[in-house]
Amino acid sequence: MKLVDFFKENPKAAIAFSGGVDSAYLLYAAVHLGVDVRAYYVKSAFQPQFELEDARRLAKQLSVDLRILEVDVLSCGTIAENPSDRCYHCKKMIFSAIAQAAAGDGYQLLLDGTNASDEEGDRPGMRALQELRVRSPLRECGLTKEKIRSLSKDAGLFTWNKPAYACLATRIPTGEVITEEKLLTAEASEEYLFSLGFTDFRVRRMGEAARLQFPAEQFERVLRMREEILTGLKRYYKAVLLDLEVRE
Repeated sequence: MKLVDFFKENPKAAIAFSGGVDSAYLLYAAVHLGVDVRAYYVKSAFQPQFELEDARRLAKQLSVDLRILEVDVLSCGTIAENPSDRCYHCKKMIFSAIAQAAAGDGYQLLLDGTNASDEEGDRPGMRALQELRVRSPLRECGLTKEKIRSLSKDAGLFTWNKPAYACLATRIPTGEVITEEKLLTAEASEEYLFSLGFTDFRVRRMGEAARLQFPAEQFERVLRMREEILTGLKRYYKAVLLDLEVRE
């Protein structure tokens, strides 16, 4: 099946829109193919501010109605306790909120940006999507991440080369309680590294220390800017550690 066929069968839909590469292209395709579509962005403690700004920018570029929903994920004790299946509970809460809002707006079909490169074993939240009957057109149509980036570039979407960015909760080790303070610390420390020109990295929490993960090509620059990085990140962590296993 191709996207054009999917949307011929489903001419009206709501899209869970994160501001990332996949949901951005899905939204573009829906608009381009004349679908009656509305985008829903969930603002929570797990999403950094720049994701919301990207979502707003893309919605404006496509002249799409964007509805922003606020969901207090930390109010759910199971999510805050950060078990191994946290993503399942979080997805269930977030997509339930979107589905309810969309239904109230007259949209019964809810779509997300899962693509054909996403294996079920790598997406613990996929079970929640299945339970809520969320459909994933990119996956159903066999579109891989690489293909989506290429199509997005051709379409003139600024998101085409945007690095993948997992939610802030992934910066905290499984089993360690998630607090708003820890999430804000993770966001602030990553914002600082972004400001220095680094990309596609992670700042993982290890007790009171930060474990930095960078792509191999950035290691030389990291070492060259060691003092500056330490000065900035020690505002948030007692120690700063560099992971020698490269981030791929």
